[in-house]
Amino acid sequence: MAQETESYTAYPMFKGLQRPLEFMGLQGRYITWAAITAAVGILGFMLVYTMAGFIIGLAFAVIAISCGAGLIMVKQRRGLHSKKSDKGIFIYATMTKL
Repeated sequence: MAQETESYTAYPMFKGLQRPLEFMGLQGRYITWAAITAAVGILGFMLVYTMAGFIIGLAFAVIAISCGAGLIMVKQRRGLHSKKSDKGIFIYATMTKL
């Protein structure tokens, strides 16, 4: 019997699965925050435009998007997994009651 060698098809492996999701410089949860900021800006503009006028609606949209973008930049600079970190020395006298 002749030995048959099977050749398997080689597929390239994507090795970027351990990296956080990134879109246009925004990482992870901040992509959702940016989408919400854009939606609030656009929908708020339409609502304020119908109630008060173009200039006030435009001002609302600019303020809403600027505040959202600023908040996203500040939060993202602190880190994707930022948590509250207490500073100081903490002394725990008793951990459990007897």
